[in-house]
Amino acid sequence: MEEEEIADKMELLGKSLEELRTFCVELGEPAYRGDQVYRALYAERNFDLASISNLPTALRQKLLQDTTITLPTVKQRYHSQDGSVRYLLGLEGGSREEPRARKPASVEAVFMPSENRQTICISTQAGCAVDCQFCMTAQLGLIRNLTPGEILAQVLLPLTEHKDTLTPQTNVVLMGQGEPLLNYDNVMAAMRILLDQVGIGLATKHVTLSTSGIVPGIEKLGQEARRPKLAISLNASNDAQRDVLMPINKKYPLSKLLAACRSFPRGSREYITFEYVLLGGVNDTADDARRVARLMSDLGRVKVNLIPWNPGSLPYREPTERSIEMFHKILLEKDVPAFTRYSRGRDVMAACGQLSLKQTNDSPLPVLS
Repeated sequence: MEEEEIADKMELLGKSLEELRTFCVELGEPAYRGDQVYRALYAERNFDLASISNLPTALRQKLLQDTTITLPTVKQRYHSQDGSVRYLLGLEGGSREEPRARKPASVEAVFMPSENRQTICISTQAGCAVDCQFCMTAQLGLIRNLTPGEILAQVLLPLTEHKDTLTPQTNVVLMGQGEPLLNYDNVMAAMRILLDQVGIGLATKHVTLSTSGIVPGIEKLGQEARRPKLAISLNASNDAQRDVLMPINKKYPLSKLLAACRSFPRGSREYITFEYVLLGGVNDTADDARRVARLMSDLGRVKVNLIPWNPGSLPYREPTERSIEMFHKILLEKDVPAFTRYSRGRDVMAACGQLSLKQTNDSPLPVLS
């Protein structure tokens, strides 16, 4: 099919229940036909319009003529020794409703299976504009925002591909390429479908959005009726340090960021997670640990995930085991819940901070049809 013809069709993936109901009414069909399309897409993960058998043949023909369901092209799969899979995904560009997203792009998603659950790390932008100095994604710059359908596809594709080995619990973390709160409307459109129990159906406690600290976005997120859990990429113990490591801090310094966290609404068992990437000899001293503990002291229910820096082509080094243990111990002694998280998929550049579209000579597996 010609690219111009595809671009003139309406993209169904990413459409809400109400949008699909309205569209079916415009086609002269009952609104409940939109419910059937919605269920087929998100609950049943059926991406073949011709095979949605509970739709009348005439409606299927209309949908085939006027709409499309676009999944990313799997350019490559990189299989880690720990079982993780890094997907390098090609995006064809948006449909007629998303003219700004028509630029083809590549993004990455990571599927991480474990004994009791699978976790999928997804991207919300192609590239990133935030420019964190220790993150390889920052070297790409911002290419473009992803559409709701492109965000959801990163969940739906691996779930479909691994359907025979899935456990009952799926976690999704918005920690891939991009800053989610700088693509707020598209991200939340995708999250409403992801968290809808008649859509993809994940529980809010199993979805986490990680931000570098976009204060207006944090405040807006707190007003959502259903929303992912909040994680803050902290990575420094004071403003001077954070200004260097995360230039976004100059716009939203720690005082404003922590004030937004302090007022962020939380359920009875909900925590805000602070992610702290430990950079050897930079932010991993005992003084840093004590300063982080003080930052956490009046924020209510929080926890700190310590993430040893994952190597890449940047001028930093991994922390020593001694500094990791010391930092962790100090936080616990200061009554700050702390956990050390070793990233998975490091051997295939799938770990935290490593996503940079890096390709290898691995042979690709067959593309999902």
